[in-house]
Amino acid sequence: MLRAVAAAEIARGRTSPNPWVGAVVVPTASGHPDCYVGATAPIGGPHAEVTALSTAGTAAERATLYVTLEPCAHHGRTPPCTDAIIAAGIRRVVVGIEDPDPQVSGRGIAALRQAGIDVEVGSASDAVAGQLAAYIHHRRSGRPWVVLKLASTLDGRIAAPDGTSRWITGESAREDAHRLRARSDAVLVGAGTVLADNPLLTVRLPEDDPDHRSPGDQPLRVVLGHAPDGAAVQPALELEGDLGDVLDELGDRGVLQVLVEGGARVAHAFHAAGLVDSYVLYLAPALFGGDDARPLFAGPGAPTLDQLWRGTIRSATNLGNDLRVELSPPGHRGRPGVDALLDG
Repeated sequence: MLRAVAAAEIARGRTSPNPWVGAVVVPTASGHPDCYVGATAPIGGPHAEVTALSTAGTAAERATLYVTLEPCAHHGRTPPCTDAIIAAGIRRVVVGIEDPDPQVSGRGIAALRQAGIDVEVGSASDAVAGQLAAYIHHRRSGRPWVVLKLASTLDGRIAAPDGTSRWITGESAREDAHRLRARSDAVLVGAGTVLADNPLLTVRLPEDDPDHRSPGDQPLRVVLGHAPDGAAVQPALELEGDLGDVLDELGDRGVLQVLVEGGARVAHAFHAAGLVDSYVLYLAPALFGGDDARPLFAGPGAPTLDQLWRGTIRSATNLGNDLRVELSPPGHRGRPGVDALLDG
């Protein structure tokens, strides 16, 4: 199952609105020491199970299939995966978690069992649920998983008093931020950030990098407000109004994860509204040493210590001279166990 989780991680950011799923066929016949791995293809392409089965060929007969998410049993852009599993002669299927999508939701497991296939559910379920947190959240709420990315000095400042901010963090941290973009379906900033920084908001990684994105395979760029016609972010989706309505609109467009990159007022608005599902902070070993540099959040904060926001740190990783900290709001599970399992 951990090989299936690893395969799914590579597909992350390329499959929406479908989930990123990994599958592994393990033959039981002698003479087949290898296993066959598959991952969900971009929209319209085969699902992970079908890819793994196609690679296995006749070795799939009487084999065990490990798959991170329950196989689908309905016709969508592709035929049901359950039909392919049954036709391949698979003897046993091990599933990470049930699919929360109402079109599936136990129907795939039931179809396999009805065909006489042994089905087990719950293998590495915490890791799979963490990996698919954005997908699960979208299917249950209709909204994308919101990741707020912040980069600052250790005294919590994102720009000098004159507005300059390039670059507070080092190259390794900036490269990691591009990976975060690559694994998101949309990148969102405020119109003020567009006017001040004129960002591209594209993924710029080497062609041999697994998270490389071609010019035609970039996340949707979203601006809260209006971006000038000549802005580097264009073409962009421009949205206004209540942030909940903005997230509903993105969810309707099939966005499973949106990366909020700023500025300070937009970050404060999402944070204050309780709409952030995961925070990623890049902290540079630097201090402005005063109160006149620009802060992470622009807006009123907790008025008393009793009302201080307290989350849970999920990971802390050195990136060059910088520190990457990922934390979840109270009550959020984040991505439990995924990174540790993959690293192991």
